[in-house]
Amino acid sequence: MKWFHWVYVAAGIALYLKITLAPDPANQLSFSIVEAVLKDSGVINAVSGIILRNRLYDTIFEVIVFTIAIMGTSFLLANERPLSEVHQFTDPSAILLARLGATIAALVGVDLAIRGHLSPGGGFAAGVAGGTAISLIAMTSSPEWMQEVYKKWRAATWEKISVLIFIALSIVTLAGLELPHGQPGDLLSGGILPILNILVALKVALGSWAVVLVFIRYRGLF
Repeated sequence: MKWFHWVYVAAGIALYLKITLAPDPANQLSFSIVEAVLKDSGVINAVSGIILRNRLYDTIFEVIVFTIAIMGTSFLLANERPLSEVHQFTDPSAILLARLGATIAALVGVDLAIRGHLSPGGGFAAGVAGGTAISLIAMTSSPEWMQEVYKKWRAATWEKISVLIFIALSIVTLAGLELPHGQPGDLLSGGILPILNILVALKVALGSWAVVLVFIRYRGLF
C-alpha cells in the first residue's frame, strides 16, 4: 500500500472518531429544532415545513431543474422519427389492473397534495403518484388519444402557469409575507404551504405526462 493510501485511511479514522466521540451540537441547543420548524411553518409535518419554508430557495430551483429536464427531453427527441406502431397491452386482465392501479395512484396523489402538510407526503410525492397514474393509462390507451386529451385540457399551458405561480408565491414568502397559519393539524393550516404543495404536485404530474407522451411517441412502451 502506497503512502498516500495510509493518509486516506488515517483521515477516515479521524473523521470516524470525530463523528462518534465529539458531542452532538444539537444537544447543546436550548430549544428543539423540530419544534422551531413546526412553530415557524404552522404545520405538523416538519419535512414540508423545511422544504417549503426553511429551504424554499432549494425547492424553487428543484422545480426549475425539473422544468428544464422536460424541455430537454422534448428538444433531444424532436429530430427523431416517430414510431409507426406502438405496441401496448392487449390482455383484458392487464388492462383492467393497469387502470385500477391508475385510479388508486391518482387518488393517492390528490390526498398527498391536499394533506401533505399534515402527514408524510407533499407536492413531489403527489406529482410522482399522478405521473404513475398517467403512465398506467398510457399503457392501455392509444398515443393519439393521450395526445388529444393532453392538448384538449391544455396541460402544457397549465404546467407553465403552475410553475410561474409557484415562483411568484415563493418570492412573496421569502419576502416575509405569509398567510395566517391557522390551527396546526387542521386542513386549512400552514398558511401558504398547502398551496405550494398543490402547485408542485400539479407541475410534476403534468410534466411527467409530457415526458411520457414524448417517450411513447419516439421509443414506444416496450
